[in-house]
Amino acid sequence: MKKLLAILVASVLCLSMAAIAEETYTVGICQLVQHPALDAATQGFQDALTEKLGDAVTFDVQNASGDSNTCSTIVNGFVSNNVDLIMANATPALQAAVAATGDIPILGTSVTDYATALDIDDWTGATGINVSGTSDLAPLDEQASMLNELFPDAKIVGLLYCSAEPNSKYQVDVITGYLTELGYECVEYTFADSNDVASVAQSACDGSDVIYIPTDNTAASCTEAICNVVEPARKPVIAGEEGICKGCGVATLSISYYDLGYATGDMAYEVLVNGADVATLNVAFATNVTKEYNTELCELLGMTVPEDYMAIQ
Repeated sequence: MKKLLAILVASVLCLSMAAIAEETYTVGICQLVQHPALDAATQGFQDALTEKLGDAVTFDVQNASGDSNTCSTIVNGFVSNNVDLIMANATPALQAAVAATGDIPILGTSVTDYATALDIDDWTGATGINVSGTSDLAPLDEQASMLNELFPDAKIVGLLYCSAEPNSKYQVDVITGYLTELGYECVEYTFADSNDVASVAQSACDGSDVIYIPTDNTAASCTEAICNVVEPARKPVIAGEEGICKGCGVATLSISYYDLGYATGDMAYEVLVNGADVATLNVAFATNVTKEYNTELCELLGMTVPEDYMAIQ
């Protein structure tokens, strides 16, 4: 009887271990638009989970091509397929995911300010709902100081951004305060979508000494169009992130979007495997920022940057 009991216990343990080993997860990824920053965040997220879970995790990666309505279609599909977790890359993707489900855990990345994106008052660091994630906000006071370091004699700063992106408006409102304290006059130039980027960029060139572009997804997907305006006008652009700077800017105070996505993947592991409550997880921020410059555009404008700036590769 003892031998039989031992065999039965061992069998149960083996079956339990097999069940644990065979547990798999499906993660839906909705990325707003294809551009280097968001691409890097998605890759970092996938790499982090794959390193920890291997073949036990599968990804359904879909790109909305810059259309918020397509974000809604994508995440509604994830909900219908009952995925285990949704990763929303950029603010419109996050907003669409929140509108689609209150049950499936959602992690955002490349989102600047969650309180603004989700219309949350009395922000404490956690959302209190089925959402957490990582923020791509680089310190706006340091960005203003960078602009002042490079262009101390400028008078008017043109703030160029997409009016359809609430987090861009948030950044502009905050940095305006810092720039005003430094003695600059700030003028906003907003475009509704990619169709009027070039014309609004031209207005910003005509009315500004230097232009600031925040971490704005529409701008990031239209850097060539912006560069085609600012380069012949010889107007410098300070950008909120590396991708925009590489396309049309002279300098940026940038984070690593790959690292940001990787940190989001670490959070996903805690939620999926260790049962962390996403509603109480504080939104995380990038820990390192780097001063970077665009060698080609700086040379074109005859700019020499301080030694603590790194050239964008």
